[in-house]
Amino acid sequence: MSDPATTGFLSVHELRDEVAIGRIDTVLLAIADMQGRLQGKRLSARYFLDEVLHHGSEGCNYLLAVDVDMNTVPGYAMSSWERGYGDFVMKPDLATLRRVPWHEGTALVMADLAWQDGSDVAASPRQILRGQLDRLAERGLAAYVGTELEFVVYDDSYEQAWRRAYRDLTPANLYNVDYSLLGTGRIEPLLRRIRREMEGAGLYVESAKGECNLGQHEIAFRFCEALRTCDNHVVYKTGAKEIAAQEGRSITFMAKPNDREGNSCHIHVSLRARDGDPVMAGEGPYGLSPLGARFVAGQLACLRELTLLYAPNINSYKRYVPGSFAPTAVKWGVDNRTCALRLVGHGASLRVENRVPGGDVNPYLAVAALVAAGLHGIDAELPLEAPYEGNAYTSGAETVPHTLRDALALFEGSKLAREAFGDEVVAHYANNARVELAAFDAAVTDWELFRGFERM
Repeated sequence: MSDPATTGFLSVHELRDEVAIGRIDTVLLAIADMQGRLQGKRLSARYFLDEVLHHGSEGCNYLLAVDVDMNTVPGYAMSSWERGYGDFVMKPDLATLRRVPWHEGTALVMADLAWQDGSDVAASPRQILRGQLDRLAERGLAAYVGTELEFVVYDDSYEQAWRRAYRDLTPANLYNVDYSLLGTGRIEPLLRRIRREMEGAGLYVESAKGECNLGQHEIAFRFCEALRTCDNHVVYKTGAKEIAAQEGRSITFMAKPNDREGNSCHIHVSLRARDGDPVMAGEGPYGLSPLGARFVAGQLACLRELTLLYAPNINSYKRYVPGSFAPTAVKWGVDNRTCALRLVGHGASLRVENRVPGGDVNPYLAVAALVAAGLHGIDAELPLEAPYEGNAYTSGAETVPHTLRDALALFEGSKLAREAFGDEVVAHYANNARVELAAFDAAVTDWELFRGFERM
């Protein structure tokens, strides 16, 4: 039987063969932008093999210096009108070359970003994560990660949703279908297509299940090495939207699309040694090794100051409601879903789940933050406080930041963030947050109109 973890991936030799017989004619050269979206070019497969494979391809460096609407905005040191909005180089990472089953004759490869002199683009999310994984490797460690990404399915197309200003949409399920086989069965043709085509793109699908919000579902994928998990995450997120669009439906990964339960993206992380042996489990309390305990302690100690990398948008913070399964208290617990950090599994499967990120998270930045925080705990030999037992929502503990503005202030003032990522990265993503805040502060919302149009 073929290995689900490698099915769908292509070697350059295999790509050449596929191009020669006319089975593949297009290669997507993709980068992940600040929001974790795929950006790039659709290349002739022949041109990719003849030129881009060896030399890369240029792209405007504003791709890491615009807002969500692709508007040029001020405040970025690396890219501006004053600097002429020049190019960086998209260098294909051939380990990521894969089929794209939901587009005919198409393959995709992720790219790393470099300046014309060959130096890394520091603000690139993929390079930020690589930097933290290199720090782990220096200690003989590697991170293994799984992301659990929730979404809401609507029977309306994206175009219909836009024209309706995203009001009065029809969710695919009209009641809570958490764990309901009947509920998932109602939209199984769509879910099955996504699962099968993600398998065809090299992802190892574990399961699909219903969730609490109307039309809300989750497809889970098997954990793997951290960088590959993040690459898979962004390919899946784009692919699921494209498949839904082909079916005349729409999917949203917004952290909080309405006043019901939000879309989470719980991130599970564990550590292994160079030989592949798990190192978080041990004979200590709660089944942790000393290193594992320090890694969890680092997560806890740094959670607030790194929340900006877990919750990057204004909407992200609307998930954090007591009793909603989204965390508020900065606490950890053993299999306790009311805490921000949940220790799950045992023995070789022991891992920590960070429940702070939502479906809008950039996985590269979030996993980089998890690793940086864990390394801080290991290097500083931080002691791990006792796990919280009971309802952490009523614990009176310190909470995650309530707003993007609060998270921005903590991130900019974080000594750890500057030591781990560098001043350039901190300034870049702080500016991204300020751009979002300025746009929101200038907007007139429906809430204001309904509250004040007549009655004020």
